[in-house]
Amino acid sequence: MLVKWKQGEPIYLQLRDRLRDLILQGVYQEGEAVPSVRQLSADLRINPITVSKSLQLLVDGGWIEKRRGLGMFVCVDARAALASSQRQYFLEHEWPDILTRLTLLGLRVSDLPDQLPD
Repeated sequence: MLVKWKQGEPIYLQLRDRLRDLILQGVYQEGEAVPSVRQLSADLRINPITVSKSLQLLVDGGWIEKRRGLGMFVCVDARAALASSQRQYFLEHEWPDILTRLTLLGLRVSDLPDQLPD
């Protein structure tokens, strides 16, 4: 997993978001193991504590679960739950800023290019 870290945002939050996106994309399927703390730490060359914090946030969100002695696994229905929560977040927090920007530029939604995927 190649990750370019952004300045000004904690790495553990960026990693949480990246893992969340991989679940949404279906890279990690429901019921499937996610890489271990040790594996992610080695692959990404970041501190294991940072990885643990990221994974714990996903556990707390109900998207992955710990199985004693086996590792961490994507929860059943995690993809649908993540998609729903991300849609809600987008509509509440990001879309208003986009609409404001469109208004400032004098654009209407109908002026936007039709480039959305089917």
